[in-house]
Amino acid sequence: MSKLFGTDGVRGIAVTGLDCDTVMRLGRAVAAVAVEKKGGRADIIIGKDTRNSSDILEAALTAGICSAGADVHILGVVPTQGVSFLTELYKADAGIMITASSSGPDYNGIKIFASNGFRITTDEEKELETLVFDDDWQKLGVSGEAIGRIHYEEQAEWDYIRRVVHSVQCDLRGIKVAVDCANGAPARYAKRIFEGMGASCITVGCSPDGNNINVGCGVEALDELKETVRSRRCDIGLAFDGDGSKCIAVDERGEVMDGDKLLAIFSKFLKVQGKLNSNTLVATVMSNYGLTEFGERESINVTTTAVGSGMVIDRMLRFGYNLGGEQNGHIIFLDYEKTGDGMITGVRLLEVLKRTRRRASELSGIMEKYPQISVSVPMPEDKCGVWAENAEFRDMVSDYKKKLGRDGRIIVRESGTESLVRIMIEGRKTGVITEYSKNLAAKLDEVMHYKSEKQIAAEEMLREIKEETDNGLSVLDALKP
Repeated sequence: MSKLFGTDGVRGIAVTGLDCDTVMRLGRAVAAVAVEKKGGRADIIIGKDTRNSSDILEAALTAGICSAGADVHILGVVPTQGVSFLTELYKADAGIMITASSSGPDYNGIKIFASNGFRITTDEEKELETLVFDDDWQKLGVSGEAIGRIHYEEQAEWDYIRRVVHSVQCDLRGIKVAVDCANGAPARYAKRIFEGMGASCITVGCSPDGNNINVGCGVEALDELKETVRSRRCDIGLAFDGDGSKCIAVDERGEVMDGDKLLAIFSKFLKVQGKLNSNTLVATVMSNYGLTEFGERESINVTTTAVGSGMVIDRMLRFGYNLGGEQNGHIIFLDYEKTGDGMITGVRLLEVLKRTRRRASELSGIMEKYPQISVSVPMPEDKCGVWAENAEFRDMVSDYKKKLGRDGRIIVRESGTESLVRIMIEGRKTGVITEYSKNLAAKLDEVMHYKSEKQIAAEEMLREIKEETDNGLSVLDALKP
């Protein structure tokens, strides 16, 4: 069976890769499962980010959902957490977000939420994949009065805004904040939220045109935000990604405060208040070792999971922890949300700034980061999983790990959202890890493009056959009258 879901839902090049037919089938599958579970007409809400392709994928989803006997409730442009929250608030049977998060405008994707506001499980994803790729998928359709209807939720924006505002019990007057909205869903909400709570707000990356989401702005392009913070003398800067699920900060000097630093700040703040459940925060294996050292110093347990917000949330739910997140700025406050929300992360960070009366750089200084380098190597489809079996590459990784010892780490993994292999190296000496990262990336690239003698021979045979065929056709053309 074909694979549809990755570590962050469904994602691909919009319309040509993630095509409308597949999206319509997915909508019909989600609706069919919801209708069967409810025993009658179901309600499914849809939100989207600002990509041009989001409209056509929304139409495809809507067609699929209604054709399976469920009603669609359109939210419009809203952050991903808005879909999660409103699915539960509106008592919907499922929620769907159309977004590719921090990926470029050519991409798009689908995230699906259960009726309780949490992302659907891996088993539920497999059930949907089976229905989507079933040759007899049209059996899920209905007709006549059973066909679903379309509704537009005009109060969705304000219902979400009120949720964010109520997550903090203090006003933000006296704070000057620069906000980078990534030309995505946050552009519709950030200024209203922060100014509504009393902060003075300057925005960048706040003019979405459908093709500029995450382009030169947002969590992965912080230069404009840094310059704005310094030139406008802001207390802090906040950057979001296209669907508003992530938040990365910049202190008053323009220095980056990534997800690890935010986790350190929030965990200490909650611990002082007696609100950090089990005195534990959940991070991933990609988090900087400096976060672990911070935890040891502050007597806060740092437990790690595999990469992915789903893995973090699963650990939090299993053991009752209420704070977790990733280095990329995906922070989860389980007391307030059921998936990462950059808006809530942002207002809660400003709350810490206001209540502690400290500068952002002082807050950031509670954790010292180890130098860390991450590189990505493109992965051809036929090399998926195969590269890890290469003995030379494995030996090189093993040798470098031994040389780093306890002063560093190396993690090599396939991306769950793109055709890439990611290499992360961490250590005390920047020069050493820079050299190691270059060597590993070069070796991995060599492995990716390595061809066996059999492959070379087969390609040569195909080339000769093609030449002979082309020559034969040329002779026939010459003989034509």
